Amino acid sequence: MNVPPLLVQTLGSLLAILALAGLAWWLKLGGSPTLASDDDVRRAAGEVEDGFTPVATAHDGKGALARDAAGRIMVIKRHGNRFAGRVLGPGTTARLWRDLGQTAVEVDCGEMRFGKVFLDIPDAETWAEAINRLSRPQDA
Repeated sequence: MNVPPLLVQTLGSLLAILALAGLAWWLKLGGSPTLASDDDVRRAAGEVEDGFTPVATAHDGKGALARDAAGRIMVIKRHGNRFAGRVLGPGTTARLWRDLGQTAVEVDCGEMRFGKVFLDIPDAETWAEAINRLSRPQDA
């Protein structure tokens, strides 16, 4: 039986691709990380800014808000298979979204390249209030 060389090459390439995909799956490479617990949020916040230690967190798996003892608030979102975050400051706004009895918050850190972060978190009203206070003038 004479097998065309192009067929052999195609089957060999397909087998190599399947072997590499199997190896990546076995090593648990790739995937989509989640912020499923307060510990996950603390770890991600520490990676975003060294020394940022949250005392309060709110998360929905895809993103999170974290507040440290000094009152600074950080927003964290998934960026590829990692997390990116920003410590919020003046110019940051939070907007509430209400739908079917649930309330979510949209955070705009004022940085176009970072974008807006939509979070379906518990106690969204309290977090939105705290974020919007960051832009108000402070008394001396």
